[in-house]
Amino acid sequence: MEKTIYAHDVIEFLTVAAEFCAYLEQSQGRNRREFMDRMLKLLPLLYLKASLVPDIESNGDFLPDDRVTEEDYNWIRCNVYDIMQSMDDYEDLVYDEDMQTEESCWKSISEGLADIYQSLRNFVSSYQQGIEDCMNDSLWAVRDQFELYWGQCLVDTLKRLHRLTYSSLNGMEHEDVE
Repeated sequence: MEKTIYAHDVIEFLTVAAEFCAYLEQSQGRNRREFMDRMLKLLPLLYLKASLVPDIESNGDFLPDDRVTEEDYNWIRCNVYDIMQSMDDYEDLVYDEDMQTEESCWKSISEGLADIYQSLRNFVSSYQQGIEDCMNDSLWAVRDQFELYWGQCLVDTLKRLHRLTYSSLNGMEHEDVE
């Protein structure tokens, strides 16, 4: 019987996660339109592949250490900010379930992508080590983080990138997307 950590859907998720991380790590100096176009393709694929990862149990003894340092996180965030510049920050409505109200909050594409990167790079790094117990717990952790945080972050960032790309193509955006 196949181990979950080597299941087809897990390996496909790992592949897309590694591609996403590599692209962000090599994004310095990229053209804004090219960058946004690539994110509009990678983010939906990443969401799909993450949603197909099977449930897995963690025994908690082998949860991997974070591989992404604060410097790594800030480097990714700053590179994306340099690409997005004035288009980075945006206002979003967030529904507060406790209060049953919507409130406005400021978000940024660079921080959203850096948050996603952090979870995925930690996951990919544990698979690169090849220690099965760590891989198991890392898979559990990245799936848990997807459900609790970075999945919504991905959707919010994708929504903003979509709006920037297609409103500018239709002449509705005042700033140049290049």
